[in-house]
This record gives sequence, C-alpha cells and structure tokens, in this order.
Amino acid sequence: MTGLDAGTFSARVSARGAARWTDRLHPWIYRSDMLDAPGSEPGVVDVVDASGRPIGSALWSPVSTISLRMLTHEPQAIDHAFWLERVLAAKARRDDMSLDADAVRVVHAEADGLPSLIVDRYADWLVVQFLSAGIERYRDRIRDALVEAYAPRGILARDDVPIRRHERLASDTAVIHGEVPGMIEVREADVRYFVAPFTGQKTGAFLDQRENRMRAGSLARGHALDLFAYDGGFGLHLARGGAHVTAVDSSADALERAHRNAQINGLDEGIECVEANVFDLLRDLERDSKRFDVIVLDPPAFARRRDNLKAALRGYKEINLRAMRVLAPGGHLLTFSCSYHVGPDRFRAMLESAATDCGRPIRWIETRGQAADHPEVLQIPESAYLKGAVLQAV
Repeated sequence: MTGLDAGTFSARVSARGAARWTDRLHPWIYRSDMLDAPGSEPGVVDVVDASGRPIGSALWSPVSTISLRMLTHEPQAIDHAFWLERVLAAKARRDDMSLDADAVRVVHAEADGLPSLIVDRYADWLVVQFLSAGIERYRDRIRDALVEAYAPRGILARDDVPIRRHERLASDTAVIHGEVPGMIEVREADVRYFVAPFTGQKTGAFLDQRENRMRAGSLARGHALDLFAYDGGFGLHLARGGAHVTAVDSSADALERAHRNAQINGLDEGIECVEANVFDLLRDLERDSKRFDVIVLDPPAFARRRDNLKAALRGYKEINLRAMRVLAPGGHLLTFSCSYHVGPDRFRAMLESAATDCGRPIRWIETRGQAADHPEVLQIPESAYLKGAVLQAV
C-alpha cells in the first residue's frame, strides 16, 4: 500500500467502479461508486475493488463528483520518478509529431496519463493548470519534473479556472518557477502572435485550433470573415494566404491583440477588426446581401452543461445557417464546436438541418478536430471535445 506517501490510505470501490478502470480503461471513478472512502486529505491513495483486490493507485478528491482519477493499474509509489517519467513520455510523443510551432500543449491531462493536469509550452515558458484536489497536492513535484524535462525560463500556474471551485481549491494565478512575462511572442508555421499567459483564455491561447488555422490559410481567397476571432489566429493565416479578412469579436481587448498580431506579421492592411455581436452582425450581413469566400465560425462553448444542450444547438444552428446564407458560391465555411456535450453526431445533424433551411446545396468537404498535441483516447471520450468541418457552397 502506497497511500499518501505514508502508505496507509486506500479506497474500496464497487464492482461497477472497478470495471470502469480495469475493463473499460477509463480513469474516473465517481463518488456514487465509493464503498469505503479514504480517511485522508486529497492526494494519492491505493484502490481496491469490492472484494479487496488491488486495482491501482489514484488521485483522491474528497469533495469532487469524480472521487478517484486512476493513475496506475498496480499500487505503486507516486514519487518524483513517476511524475518525471510521465512528463517525459508526453514530451517524447510531441517530439515525434514534429509540430511546426513553438506553442504546444505538452500535457493533455487524462490522455497523457496525467489526470487533471494541463501544461502548455509557449516558447521558453510553461503554463500549467492543476484541476483537481488530488493533483494539487503534488504541484511542487510536478513543477520539479517539468523543470527537469524542459528547463523553462519560467512556469506560471493558471489556477483561476472555475472547475477548481468545485474541488474547493483557491483561485489564483502565480509564478511557481523563474519569471514569466506578461506577453510572449510565439510562432505557428509562418505566422507569429502574442500570448497573454496571465490573462488570456485557457492558458493564454487556443492551441487546439492550430492545425485548423493552417487549413484555413490553405483555403484563403477573396474576402474572408473570421467570426469569434479572439486574438485573430484564423485571420492571420487567412491574410497570409492572400485573403482580405474581417475579424469580428465582442471583446475590444481581444481585438486589440488581434491588431497587434496583424502588425507584427505585416498584415495590418489585410485584416479589419470589428467589435460586434456575431449573431447581430450575421443578421445585418444577410439583410445587406453580403457574400464571403471563406468564413470561419469558432464560437465559445454554448453547452457547458448537459442541460444547456437544446439551447446550445439552437444557437449553433442559427449562426451556421446565417453563415451559409452569406457564403459566396464555391466559398468555404470552416465551422467548429468545442462543447463536449455536442457530440459529432449532433454536430453533423445540426449542420444538416441548417443546410436544409438554407435552401442551397452545401457540400461536406472534410471533418476536422483538435490538434495532434491534444490527443484523443478512444476509451476516454472526454478527451475529444473539438468538432469541426470544412463545408462548401455548391
């Protein structure tokens, strides 16, 4: 028994909970499947099934609905060597990808065998998120493993995400190694952009869309519309490809960064930044019979909870329908949903419904998803959340 370093704590789980890990290889065991909870603070505990047979070691979160996040199939010491081995394995997988960028997700939580841990690399700096009470207990050891693996100039902990409140963890942003600047310039293929690690969305940027942004650049022509543009990532690739881009977002701060990003790439004359509500703007464009050769729809998650699903699908359908109506003949629509609860089948059905109401043939060109450094594990459907498609007006 390894327990919380002292080797004294364990959890006993139901047959259903044990099978979720031993048979289905999904690392989450819910509170409803706890038969005997560890009498301990958050951290690592050993886990046994209903009959007392060991099934591994797990991160223990006493107040979370997800009580256990399994780490191993055999009880073992979760020490510095363990964390370093997992971090180096995740690093080796990224090295094999030969990614044409220096802004990369280097740890993707459960999909890299490090549940509730996110680590993004921006040039010479790392930004981390500790998303459970169990992983929080080991932040110092994980920091040390990251320093040994990457030798970063600084590490920032973005502990300001809402999920930490459900774990009764403090919300904070703190430098935990070296120094971290307020802005970091990074490269993505032949595009450069600034990241705001302390204040930007997620850990500073949307790295999961990297390959989709490059794909948009390959389709660039004529007049392009980048909707929910944030800091202009899609627009930069579109403008680099020769399109004149209208980048639209409701955040003036985001558009200020988009303008700055356009300037450092010498593309400020090719990108017009417009502060507006996307829904309202699309209605105006449709009313005025405007047409665009390329449109990117990359909205925020409309369904953060399952009970928001119906309303979310209505919202997704409305913006996609209106985008289809202002798409020029032969034009391409790149459309996405990052809502986990909107699965691939629902996403496609929504687009089919929008195309039907649009009243013109819309061709499905290809399916898109999250970047390769955000791996998907088939047994962990939660690891796959970004859905996308490239469509074309016939």
